[in-house]
Amino acid sequence: MRCVVTGVAGFIGSTLAERLIKDGHEVVGVDCFTDYYERSLKERNLEALRQTSSFSLKEIDLATADLAPVLDGAGVVFHQAAQAGVRASWGATFASYVHHNVLGTQRVLEAVKGLGDAGPKRVVYASSSSVYGDTAEMPMRETAVPQPFSPYGVTKLAAEHLAELYRHNFGVSTASLRYFTVYGPRQRPDMGFHKFIKATLEGKAIPKFGDGAQTRDFTFIDDAVEANVLAGFGKAEGVFNVGGGSRVTLNEVLGTLGEVMGKKILEDDQGKQPGDVRDTFADPSRIKAALGWAPKVALREGLEREVSFLRDLYK
Repeated sequence: MRCVVTGVAGFIGSTLAERLIKDGHEVVGVDCFTDYYERSLKERNLEALRQTSSFSLKEIDLATADLAPVLDGAGVVFHQAAQAGVRASWGATFASYVHHNVLGTQRVLEAVKGLGDAGPKRVVYASSSSVYGDTAEMPMRETAVPQPFSPYGVTKLAAEHLAELYRHNFGVSTASLRYFTVYGPRQRPDMGFHKFIKATLEGKAIPKFGDGAQTRDFTFIDDAVEANVLAGFGKAEGVFNVGGGSRVTLNEVLGTLGEVMGKKILEDDQGKQPGDVRDTFADPSRIKAALGWAPKVALREGLEREVSFLRDLYK
């Protein structure tokens, strides 16, 4: 099948595209290479993909380009593209989040609607646990009322609502996956584990936000990719949590990371940051029932694989 992967040069997009090609599909990748982090890292993510005839790249902005020629004839759109980052979403940069996360998503959905039978039969949208906000209701379930705690979360929820609107009003088949802190090889350099590992490799202190007792539900990249594949080629529609199985405190993470790296983790306490939530904890029962998905990679194994990747990257 011909698949379109937006945000293909990113962490999840590139890994997903490789999996799709391995499974025998053709992939049209889309990316506009925003300057949120170095283009060289994104180009590195694409190295293996560029070596296969089953992959092609369109360097376009989803919010402005004519998307019909890109989507025409595709079976599934895996919409991973977004302006990422909770802490960077405040202030003047919010306009970029609206542009890429909201408008870009609306234009993908509108293009799919316009193509009708000639267009994709399914859109898988990469949502986020950030839509839940700083809630005390644990575990987090899809039936909860979303209350984003950051501008980033607001835009991810807005795009998720758009997916649901196009599904109910125009019959566009959509599945929205609420990722819970995806990590592993190729993780973005602004994300916690990447920063922690890089700093430790360099003998520097890691930036520690909060008291360390806050919890996160971590999801390994291969598990997130598997959820996309099941959602893309399955029949279940709606909103699904993608997480569960690796919920730990930040202090526990740092202890495990120190063991994996065989080094003492130095800490630079920087206090709680605006938009950071206290806890995340996924209830994955809906996606398990609908698609048979369950996380398989434990935190320690996942950290070992990310450490190995980053040792090679920064050697």
